[in-house]
Amino acid sequence: MAAAKGQQRRRSKARQLGLPGTAAPPRRAASSPSGHGGKRRGAGRKRALPGRARGPHRTRPFHDARLPVHVVLRVTQEVGRLRRRKAYAAVRLALIALVLAGRRGFRVVHLSIQRHHIHLLCEADDRRALANGVRALCISAAKRLNRAVTIAGGAPRTGRVFTDRYHATPITRPRQALHALAYVLNNWRRHHDDHAGLGERRAAVDRYSSGVAFAGWAERDGVPFAWPAGYEPLPIARPTTWLLRGGWKRGGPPPSLWEVPGPLT
Repeated sequence: MAAAKGQQRRRSKARQLGLPGTAAPPRRAASSPSGHGGKRRGAGRKRALPGRARGPHRTRPFHDARLPVHVVLRVTQEVGRLRRRKAYAAVRLALIALVLAGRRGFRVVHLSIQRHHIHLLCEADDRRALANGVRALCISAAKRLNRAVTIAGGAPRTGRVFTDRYHATPITRPRQALHALAYVLNNWRRHHDDHAGLGERRAAVDRYSSGVAFAGWAERDGVPFAWPAGYEPLPIARPTTWLLRGGWKRGGPPPSLWEVPGPLT
């Protein structure tokens, strides 16, 4: 009995063998300039594209179908200027393809094409319809813009066209809707593209926008413009939300053709 107890005392506890060089205690986060983990300069995911900071990849908030949305799409530098005939045709064909696809839950009511970004005033039935509609428009426009760049440059171009996630701002008040209409349709004056050439100086409305179809200009008294000969307008949908149908009129005087919009607030 005593011998059995002695044998039990002499047994040592089994220990797992480790790899050579791993016996050192673990380093604490950011304990040295070369440490791993922790908050330090240069940590985190690097930007995939140059330029301004992109939108955070967070879950989109709930979307109310009664509210229109102001969406901004930005293109990469390799695509070049969008205010040219080939790029205009590419965006126009993408909008036509969106209409032909029968996406009734997503509608583009107004838009304008600027040098390196596109402004949209959209309506959607819910958050998923908004996301899918904008994604479908981006995919269709990207294919056509890449084709336009390929034809213009001679070398085939593929890959990313739009920089990152789109920026969306819901419009909740009549004054905000009035400001959004003036900002989108007269955005060319904000960027001084109304003086880019002789044709732009003579024009009252931006030909790279849907302003020719807007009947709410102060100088037009509810009468829309007559389309010039040979002009191919951007296809847009009739508004269904109260704010874009006429609720914006409660926000103040109608926008002027010569108004230079201020920054969005």
